[in-house]
Amino acid sequence: MTKTPVEQDIHAVHEETPYQTEQIEAEMKAKYYKDVTVLVYLLKSPSQIDREKACDYLGEIGNPDAVPALIEALGDPTISWLAAESLGKIRDPQAVGSLIAVLGSDEKWLRRNAAEALGKLRDPSAVEPIIRLLDDKKHDVREVSARALGLIGDNRAVPTLQGLANDPDSKVRDAALVSIKMITQKRPVP
Repeated sequence: MTKTPVEQDIHAVHEETPYQTEQIEAEMKAKYYKDVTVLVYLLKSPSQIDREKACDYLGEIGNPDAVPALIEALGDPTISWLAAESLGKIRDPQAVGSLIAVLGSDEKWLRRNAAEALGKLRDPSAVEPIIRLLDDKKHDVREVSARALGLIGDNRAVPTLQGLANDPDSKVRDAALVSIKMITQKRPVP
């Protein structure tokens, strides 16, 4: 069976020594970095490294054409957390529902990155689901969720954020205080 040029390049990466692999990967990035079609194709690669790099590059590029494939990648447990991060970088509203859906995941990094992405999207429909993460066992999920609520800027979050004043983690307490100020003083968000 004849391989496409992309498949030939991918095959070359997997057949070479580590030094050659780095060189080939650099060449691939130079060739395909801006090609959303190729990167979407790589999201289905059997290689986790290829899928991770494709997710990362798609987020860096920021092309909304990648959003449907990244939403689908939320279902791949090996790259779901990266897909959520990339969706946050792209900031396309069509990702909101899918990001909200994964907030209940057992995977800490997926919950964290989905909350962060939703904060960047600033969609008020995410407020209540993110508020539920303020009780998460993982302090970094609570911290990022508090920050996300500040970015969204919805007053419904203030009472729950105030409840974080006694959180055992200082970063969570600080994030809650900053978010309360952002919401109540309607400070512009970065």
